[in-house]
Amino acid sequence: MSTAVKNQLRVCLLAVKYNIMREMLNKVTFLTNIGFMVLNNAAFILQWMILFHIKEDIGGYTMREVMLLWGLAASTFGLSRILFARAFSLPDLIVSGKLDSYLVQPKNVLLSVITSATNTSAIGDLLYGLILLCVFCFSVKRLLLFLLFTVTGAAILAAFALLLGSLSFWFLRADAFAQHLMNSTISFSTYPDGIFHGAARFLLYQVLPVGMVIYRPVHVMVDFDMGSLARILFYTVLICALATTVFYRGLRRYASSNLMEARM
Repeated sequence: MSTAVKNQLRVCLLAVKYNIMREMLNKVTFLTNIGFMVLNNAAFILQWMILFHIKEDIGGYTMREVMLLWGLAASTFGLSRILFARAFSLPDLIVSGKLDSYLVQPKNVLLSVITSATNTSAIGDLLYGLILLCVFCFSVKRLLLFLLFTVTGAAILAAFALLLGSLSFWFLRADAFAQHLMNSTISFSTYPDGIFHGAARFLLYQVLPVGMVIYRPVHVMVDFDMGSLARILFYTVLICALATTVFYRGLRRYASSNLMEARM
């Protein structure tokens, strides 16, 4: 059993590797996309410097905590789209009947689907997050926690996207709903949770996964708490298991489009 799992993971990592290598055929475009993504993200540092010049803290966050929040948001977003980019465009595959080519491969269907594409500009997001950590709040302990939460956050984001995308097995226009919730998750993740109260805070911690992807990890990195760390890890396993279950339940309803399409 363990050998089979290792083989599947090895195949998935190879798929990601070859996706990146394919994008690197045009090195100028590849490096330009990464560089401009870093610069695009860096533009927001000026905005926060101005805000903190006016006020010492925002929602209980200082400049250091906000940069840590932005760094983690960028890195989790980046890693999720480097490894699992297709999870964010799953509705298109379902609605257009393009899952056929994945069903006939001798690989795990779910892993084959979500690792079949890579967003190379997301490498810039991942690097930007690490740069922010190193510049504004570096410590060895915080770096290790940052790397751990980047992995858990990427897994949660991909699982959430997979969960929403799988609704397209049942509902025709579920893609619009899924896109709206994913955009909301990304937008809220760049603001301190201290500015949200009542229904908005409930939404971020109980409906959208922002709390477990960004807010709790940031609090753990600032003031370590083993209980919060355990909750984050448990939530990661739970949402991944739920998303996997929903995907395979929906796959039973999938109707082929009879497209002649081959995957290498």
